[in-house]
Amino acid sequence: MRGWVKSRRERTRHLIELGGLIQKAGLVDLTDDDRATLFGAFLDIAGQIQGSNETTSGDLKARWRRAGLHAFDRDREHDKTTGGGDHD
Repeated sequence: MRGWVKSRRERTRHLIELGGLIQKAGLVDLTDDDRATLFGAFLDIAGQIQGSNETTSGDLKARWRRAGLHAFDRDREHDKTTGGGDHD
């Protein structure tokens, strides 16, 4: 397989996984699939990380990471008890 094909497939997979996280967080339903609202929220998050507020970007990222890891752990526990791996 050519290098550019492999790179394109890896990038596509990465983008699909990121979209899955947006869905998994419930943001698609919470925003009624409004792409402008989602994009605006992401721009706001980017601004927070860039330090446009009192909370340091490191604090924000650490807090968000803990919340994400906790949610992943909850999903794994749910899968163990239900035997499922499909999350809608």
